[in-house]
This record gives sequence, structure tokens and C-alpha cells, in this order.
Amino acid sequence: MYKTNMTKQKLIIELSKKTGVERVVVTEILEATISIIKNTMMKGENCYLRGFGSFVVKKRKGKIGRNIIAGVPVIVPERYVPTWKPSKGFLDKVKANNKKRLTDDKKEK
Repeated sequence: MYKTNMTKQKLIIELSKKTGVERVVVTEILEATISIIKNTMMKGENCYLRGFGSFVVKKRKGKIGRNIIAGVPVIVPERYVPTWKPSKGFLDKVKANNKKRLTDDKKEK
């Protein structure tokens, strides 16, 4: 079964339908929200959305990697990377829903 993914545009349409707010306004709010989360993380701070998840800046250790084309070792410096961790409640709901989908898919075959 072919499934489509949620895009930013589809999210805007869904938010507009659910709230009754014009798409232009929803777009501005969504863009501002994303911008605030990005700016917060660029400052090295984490952003917590209760019931959804956490946008966390993690420190990755430096390591020695390998350039697979040249076959020589390369030093990868330590760095900070943005990550997202779902909340426990949200994760449990996704797991339960996907478990149900797996059993439904088996029944279809």
C-alpha cells in the first residue's frame, strides 16, 4: 500500500482546516515557530514541547574517520548536532499504532 508523507504545505492545509484560520496566517505562525526552535538550538539551548518531544543539541565526540576514496584516515572534530527525541507518551502511541498496522497488513496478505 502506497502512503504519502506529511509535508510542510500539507501541514499548513491541515492546520488551516482544523482551526479555521487562513492559510497565510497559519504559514506565518508555522514559519515563526520553526524559526524560534532553530534560533534556540543555534544558541546551544534545548527546546521542550511537552507531549510531543524535545529538540536537543548534542555534543558528538571527535573521532578518526576514513576517506573511503583515498583510503586515508581523517580527523573528524567534535561538534554539536541537532536531534529530536519524542516524548514517552507520543512514542508509546506511535508504537501501538504501528503494531496495529503490522497486524492489519498481515491480515491483508
